[in-house]
Amino acid sequence: MNHENDYQAEPCQQARTDLALALRAAAHFGLSEGVCNHFSVELPDGSGRFLLNPRGLLWSEVQADDIVMVDVHGEALAGRHPVESTAMHIHSSIHHLARQAVVLHTHMPYATALTLTQDRALNTTLSQNAMRFHGRVAIDPHYNGLALDAGEGERIARAMGTADIAFLANHGVVVCGPRIDHAFDDLYYLERACMAQVLAQSTGRPLKPADADTAAHVASQMQSERLQSELFFEALRRTV
Repeated sequence: MNHENDYQAEPCQQARTDLALALRAAAHFGLSEGVCNHFSVELPDGSGRFLLNPRGLLWSEVQADDIVMVDVHGEALAGRHPVESTAMHIHSSIHHLARQAVVLHTHMPYATALTLTQDRALNTTLSQNAMRFHGRVAIDPHYNGLALDAGEGERIARAMGTADIAFLANHGVVVCGPRIDHAFDDLYYLERACMAQVLAQSTGRPLKPADADTAAHVASQMQSERLQSELFFEALRRTV
């Protein structure tokens, strides 16, 4: 297996371009935190290799040539930058155990704020934006410190089950999906939904959720119409 040739091949180049765009767009919308956290995408060839943002770069500066190809252990296979060895403890487990192609992990402020509450997560029956995630959210209620070994990543992946959104107690969130553009759209709207909930709670007034059946209906409507996600990502190509 020639990692460098695969890294330079057109499918991988496109995936690197899209992943770098997602990172810059996340920074543009205030969803990044220093040089921490990672976005990853599994190569579709079944080799167990992943693309990942490198160590030490701000998300706002990441370009396609900065993205690194790594193996399941987080060892760099191709690319010009080093990687954070702990980055794949969460990501590799979610890719393999939860069978997710794209894994976006952030400490974005409003979503993370909700992981600090008793409920630990977004109420998916409140705003319309929140309803798109109804039935898709898992909560990992146990915070065990930094994910410094594979066991912690495996525990998080098992807590996710079949969900593609995970709120990690006292930590942050993970957003997954089959495609980078769809996952990024979910990441953006998840933070907007969390922001609306935090703002509503800050009024001190009682909240008025919709019923669960309505929330489930809205979630189904949004999942059946993904063109908006793709158009949003294409707009980001022109502006970020």
